[in-house]
Amino acid sequence: MAIGGRDGGQVKLTTFIPLKIRERGASKVVVRPDGAVESPGKVTRQIDQPLLVALTRAFYWQQLLDDGVVGSGSEIAQRESLHHSTVNELLRLTLLEPAIIQSILAGQQPKCMSLLWFQRNPLPTDWVAQREVVAGFDA
Repeated sequence: MAIGGRDGGQVKLTTFIPLKIRERGASKVVVRPDGAVESPGKVTRQIDQPLLVALTRAFYWQQLLDDGVVGSGSEIAQRESLHHSTVNELLRLTLLEPAIIQSILAGQQPKCMSLLWFQRNPLPTDWVAQREVVAGFDA
């Protein structure tokens, strides 16, 4: 995570997730930072593929918004042929604490933490509160 300059009294935070989505034939695969390729048919048990793809898409869309390429989640939804609520739901993943994101990328998140869980149980935006929710999974 990098901290940018101050703009009008606000600090801009940037989170970089070194993932790439590549097309292989008719399917899409995720290329991890170590160069390993994860595809839906060959996913290891630990990596939650749908959650990983959702995180990647969410941060890509957030970058489009930050750079002014698009003006809203609705515009992204129109470009991607998705419902606007789906885009906004996934964009909430960009508010996750970096440690939670790292655990997801490493496949070390609690087993019950899945994309479906995030869709049904939105986490608070406060990182301390997020840690408390995640700590409750282990209890």
